[in-house]
Amino acid sequence: MKAAPEAQKRLLDLADVDSVVDRLAHRRRTMPELAEIDEQSKRYAKLATDVIGAETEAGDLAREQSKAENDVDAVRSRADRDQKRLDSGAVSSPKDLASLQSEIASLHKRQGDLEEVVLEIMERREAADSKVLDLIAQRDEIAATRAAAEDRRDALLVDLDKEAGEAQTSRAAVAGEIPADLLALYTKLKDQYGVGAAMLRGGRCQGCKVALSIAEMNRIKAAPHDEVLRCEECRRILVRTPESGI
Repeated sequence: MKAAPEAQKRLLDLADVDSVVDRLAHRRRTMPELAEIDEQSKRYAKLATDVIGAETEAGDLAREQSKAENDVDAVRSRADRDQKRLDSGAVSSPKDLASLQSEIASLHKRQGDLEEVVLEIMERREAADSKVLDLIAQRDEIAATRAAAEDRRDALLVDLDKEAGEAQTSRAAVAGEIPADLLALYTKLKDQYGVGAAMLRGGRCQGCKVALSIAEMNRIKAAPHDEVLRCEECRRILVRTPESGI
């Protein structure tokens, strides 16, 4: 391939601009905020699940407490009803009287047992409610931390997008000065190796940093100025400048 020396030198300018574009793209992909947001999102999801579980447990205990309290009320009402019958004197038979007194005593014992159950459930429910509040506080704290990271990410993206836009504008201007066939070769090599062109400086390729052999340097010295050369080691376009040492 042939190309004017000045066009070949513009490849170095294009490579510089492309390095800026690539660096900005790398910064965009590797922002610490992205990893932080991902980590906080995972923690938030786990806590959200834990909150649902804790709320379900607290709800079950609330229903269990309500049922136990209803059982206490039912036993208490029955005991009060039997006590009124006893106090009214309506029961005169010694056998019926003894049976009624025994039932009242049994109901009082049953009421006491049920009240103990209610107290035990209330303690468990209090602990469950406290757990819900604690998990919600943790979840909300994670949400706030994630939101702050998202704000930082968005602010940085604005700056990166601005810089990337400016770099792309510069790239378009430089690329427009390079012949289409030379630009196509550069683009193909950049896609393959990350860098499409490198300067020959002091007998060393600045792409792979390998010093060229004497034979290779002699070949380059003998080549026409408009010949597009390639580094034998890294295959990038090798651009000659006054610093090449030839």
